[in-house]
Amino acid sequence: MKKLVKYIGMDVHKATTVIVVLDVAGQTRARATIQTQAATILAFIRGLDGVLYVTLEESTYSAWLYNLLSPHVAQVVVCDPRKNASYFKSGNKSDRIDTHKLADLQRCNMLNPVCDGNAGVRALKELARSYLALLEDVTRVMSRLKALYPGRGIPCGGQRVYSALWRSQWLEQLREPGVRGRAKLLYRQLDALTPCAERRGRRCWRKAGDARPPRVCAVSRAWGRCGWRCCWP
Repeated sequence: MKKLVKYIGMDVHKATTVIVVLDVAGQTRARATIQTQAATILAFIRGLDGVLYVTLEESTYSAWLYNLLSPHVAQVVVCDPRKNASYFKSGNKSDRIDTHKLADLQRCNMLNPVCDGNAGVRALKELARSYLALLEDVTRVMSRLKALYPGRGIPCGGQRVYSALWRSQWLEQLREPGVRGRAKLLYRQLDALTPCAERRGRRCWRKAGDARPPRVCAVSRAWGRCGWRCCWP
């Protein structure tokens, strides 16, 4: 007897997961809202018969769910939500409707999968995300630091304000003890964050297999042409 094929769409949130199950004709076979817990999700999947194909959008939980569900279903497809944005914008909006659309796209083989099944790619993605987050933190601290000086009538152009070689001269211009203390704290944050960003950037390059390493230009020594701590070749 031929096994039934079922397409399972999942909309995963921190507390709950919305699930819609379709058959090959696009008819809804099951709907559920369950807790986002491994045991609960596996219990639901094990309660379904037939050949199961699961799809979910790339998110914080996608790699975890991929590893959790892969041994129990025929296929897990993690898709790029940006590729399907126009389809999801049409019509009414709700988690259940969006999940139904996701399962239907898989049924019609219209999804754009991402490579969450490749451990090396997942590791590279996590490195890249953490590197970008560190760069954002560095940029935020630099902006706050540079804003201190014009706000006190002190011209502050270029990159010397960040350099350890010129730091004491810049601090001397801040007459208010509270402002000077805040500037020192921001400098300490900058000194802590930028080496982390440099190391993470180098790891990204090595993981990606690029033969040319980045040219690191630490603020404490000299700034490169791009103004970042990592100047890419």
